[in-house]
Amino acid sequence: MRSFLLTILSLFSLFSIAQKKFETVYEKSNSTQTPTYYQIIDWWKALDAASPLVQMKEMGPSDAGFPVHLILVSGDKDFTIKSLKDKKRNIILVNNGIHPGEPDGIDASMLLVKDIVLGKYKLPDNVVLALIPVYNIGGALNRSKDYRVDQNGPEEFGFRGNSQNYDLNRDFIKADSKEALTFTKIFHYLDPDVFIDNHVSNGADYQHIMTLIASQHNRLGGELGNFMNQQFEPGLYTLMKLKGYDLVPYVNHFGETPDKGWSEFWDSPRYSSGYASLWNTFSFVPETHMLKEYPKRVAATRALMESFIDFTNKNSQTITSLRQKSRQQQLQQQEFTATWALDKTKFKEITFKGYEAGKKNSSISGLPRLYYDRNKPFEKKIPFYNVYKDSTKITKPKAYIIPQGWWKVIERLQANNISMQRLSKDTSIEVEWYRISAYQASPRPYEGHHTNGNVQVIKNTSIIKFRKGDYLIPLNQAGNRFLIEVLEPTMEDSYFSWNFFDPILGQKEGYSDYVFEETAFEYLKSNPSLQEQLEQKRRSDTAFAKNGAAQLNFVFQNSPFYEPAHMRYPVYRLIK
Repeated sequence: MRSFLLTILSLFSLFSIAQKKFETVYEKSNSTQTPTYYQIIDWWKALDAASPLVQMKEMGPSDAGFPVHLILVSGDKDFTIKSLKDKKRNIILVNNGIHPGEPDGIDASMLLVKDIVLGKYKLPDNVVLALIPVYNIGGALNRSKDYRVDQNGPEEFGFRGNSQNYDLNRDFIKADSKEALTFTKIFHYLDPDVFIDNHVSNGADYQHIMTLIASQHNRLGGELGNFMNQQFEPGLYTLMKLKGYDLVPYVNHFGETPDKGWSEFWDSPRYSSGYASLWNTFSFVPETHMLKEYPKRVAATRALMESFIDFTNKNSQTITSLRQKSRQQQLQQQEFTATWALDKTKFKEITFKGYEAGKKNSSISGLPRLYYDRNKPFEKKIPFYNVYKDSTKITKPKAYIIPQGWWKVIERLQANNISMQRLSKDTSIEVEWYRISAYQASPRPYEGHHTNGNVQVIKNTSIIKFRKGDYLIPLNQAGNRFLIEVLEPTMEDSYFSWNFFDPILGQKEGYSDYVFEETAFEYLKSNPSLQEQLEQKRRSDTAFAKNGAAQLNFVFQNSPFYEPAHMRYPVYRLIK
């Protein structure tokens, strides 16, 4: 009996030592501080060295000069992804610190995995947890107590922009940062079933600690989207309710205050969840509320991660089956939605717990300003609009052909594991191609780009000469939807929208008016149909009729002297 008691005391002592050894900065500071970048990495390295359940890997570079790390947590100590997939394990990928001023996920993940290692929380056998401990390393290194002035803790934290001052949660498609290119490597290496990107919200004041963005179910599409809307999201809400949290959708409200309801956040592919959705991954962005105390936010983030684990565990086979089925359907799918519109006729009622808002005179300007009265909480049913309908569709080609000179685009496709082949010889091929007929460039830069919006195209068909080494990209692969999203110029986050093809918008060849006048006259004489087009335009457009330079340019642009590359979108569609 004495020996048994000594054994129990010895085990308890060892447990206490381990508990103390892996105590986090958050715990040591009584929940007031979050660790620095160096403390984060050192802590995870120590946990990796101490526990066979944890593996830490360097996955690729960041703009800050430090590697982006990946943590794998596996109950059966298997860290080989192929083996885990063969064993039908579901992988949950958690991204932390994309905005290091929002560190809730960094601390919540450390607490969760520490408890897994110490046996205080059991990770289900069929779930593998993968975590990026801190994604935006440059932002994490740039610490201050003065950033995010409205946020209620911790004492000091990182900056939103990365080492190039990019907002990395706008960079998943355009991949201007090394972090984004490393993320694509991590994402395709894991092929996660569920993706979570932990954040903290700004905006209106309300009672809820945690809000949630989910993959927009109409964009996710088919049975995958139905399961997200009817099972996955409601399941998380139920699990969080059992843990004491009233979860609501991310507060994306109409007007000045949220009490009139709001529409679901539109997570286009520039965002992490929108990007992950292109690959049939159930994707979420948890958003704790900035004005809630830091310990409450960290606890809510951990509770939600546990809820993700619980739901994934209980629905493991369904999640795997739906993803496989969706991939097979996309291989056969002939049409893809190009534009979406919010359906304002459809909504569901949700229970929102807010605070009454009012106006009072500003102590700075003396003018009326908004305030929320926490002494006047309310609970009411409000409309939540989460149905989007497709407006236009694009028919999938057999393949795309991209000339090799557009290597920036090719590199991004290769980073996303897109299969392609190079032409073995110079070849003339009949293809469809677009001429950009109209677009609107943003007057101010956005994330390093003057984006192109309201893009309009005219479709043409002709025989184009391609060179040996140009890229042919078949649309019979897992990346079909990704390819449509980035290579069709009218898509909202296409590479054309992000300026990768802007050189075609500038005319490179011109003419001297006084010389070309004679050439144009001779060309018109030998081309009476163009002469008639010119006369017709003069009759219908009085301003044009009075503008000699415009008429000369009209002849030029409708002659063989006009460069074919101007405004011709250099991604060609193989139809036959």
